[in-house]
Amino acid sequence: MQPLKRVGRFVRDRKGVAAVEFAFVAPILILAYFGMAELCGAMMAERKASHVASAIADLTAQYASLQPSDIDNFFVAGDTIMSPSSTAGLKMRISVVQENAGGTASTVTWSCASSNWTPNPVGTAVVLPASLVAASQSVVMSEVKYTYTSPVTYMLPSAFNYSDKFYLRPRLVDPIPAPSGC
Repeated sequence: MQPLKRVGRFVRDRKGVAAVEFAFVAPILILAYFGMAELCGAMMAERKASHVASAIADLTAQYASLQPSDIDNFFVAGDTIMSPSSTAGLKMRISVVQENAGGTASTVTWSCASSNWTPNPVGTAVVLPASLVAASQSVVMSEVKYTYTSPVTYMLPSAFNYSDKFYLRPRLVDPIPAPSGC
């Protein structure tokens, strides 16, 4: 067979075209799939961090008096909410903020934090949302910071830092007395 006829037959042959197209498209589709999975993981971590902030504030607001073990249990609950994500980058802090009699300034009455964060110093000024400002009343303020690091750093090479604050009024006593040791 002449070489020119072979080349012509090869050019007209359509067997295997789909396999070649798939070989070009498959890596892009696989990359997009894993990228979306990682993006969903990051979004879920943000949602869980927000949920931790609301949960620890809610637990604190339900108590008339707290023990250090109660605060530790709240932080364990926060770790549990974040699972199965890594909790190494999770920082939690609970503070009670008191408004002065004139309703013009809010300061920290007491604060406790997880082992990898520091409590707010007593007397620190805090700016509360306008809807929460009420003379001589207190507010439970929880703060959460979470650093999400993708298990597949090729898809999301940098860490995402999330933070959230949540405010609630105490339900049983105002203000909630400071637990010993915080």
